[in-house]
Amino acid sequence: MLKNKFITYLSSEKRFSKHTVKSYTTDLTQFTSFLADEFQIVDDINEIRFQIIRTWIASLLEKGVSPRSVNRKISTLKSYFKFLIREGVIVENPMTKVVAPKSKKRLPVFIEEDQIESLLNEVRFEEGFIGERNKLIIELFYVTGIRLSELINIKISDIDFQNQSIKVLGKRNKERLIPLSSSMVGELRSFIEKNQQNQFLFTNLDGKRLYTKLVYRLVNKYIGEISSVNKKSPHILRHTFATHMLNNGADINAIKELLGHATLSATQVYTHNTIEKLKTVYKQAHPRA
Repeated sequence: MLKNKFITYLSSEKRFSKHTVKSYTTDLTQFTSFLADEFQIVDDINEIRFQIIRTWIASLLEKGVSPRSVNRKISTLKSYFKFLIREGVIVENPMTKVVAPKSKKRLPVFIEEDQIESLLNEVRFEEGFIGERNKLIIELFYVTGIRLSELINIKISDIDFQNQSIKVLGKRNKERLIPLSSSMVGELRSFIEKNQQNQFLFTNLDGKRLYTKLVYRLVNKYIGEISSVNKKSPHILRHTFATHMLNNGADINAIKELLGHATLSATQVYTHNTIEKLKTVYKQAHPRA
């Protein structure tokens, strides 16, 4: 089946993450169900015209699906039909005339610098191994901007104490080095010497590697003690890292490399927060503002 062949291509050749592959699969399943229900198209891909795709998009918007989600589904179809052309299944791409709906840009949510200082210096963490581990997790998220999936896969061997850096494995199995401060290196060294149990940096009491839901819950708990932001996820700390770096004069290309973004446009979204901050300062300080 073409859909299954495409999904295999995404996993094996493109090396997309399991989460991304799952999203693509869901989008294609929804689209093929629509084709069968509304146009009785089951197997003949060549029957699909851009008008049909446009009808599907309109139906999604009428059901209240956000433009952002619709655009993701359009991106899925673009990749799918490019794949079909490459495989010689179709000659013309029906996506060329499809126009994506405009979506309102959402600014990344972040935590203010004084709140982060409060989190790391004033919030009480549990005694012993669990408290030390949880605080170090929060701090490492903030000082490196790494993703949740990257953090739980860090091995002790990934830390270069001499060169003060840490190696992480990002999306599509791309490795990158992130510099660490002397204080962060000292904290990591101390934690490992006291609690080393296996190859992974962060584990449970039984020595097993942490799972994503546990890390999500603990980050949610501690952020909730110092901030009222709606989404208290590890990704908020990634947004916070990038925003604070920009606010303090870091080069956007350097931030792109630190975050592991494939394109600069993915990083540029953080400049909007910086501009908003500058607007606020301007209005407060300029006599004619």
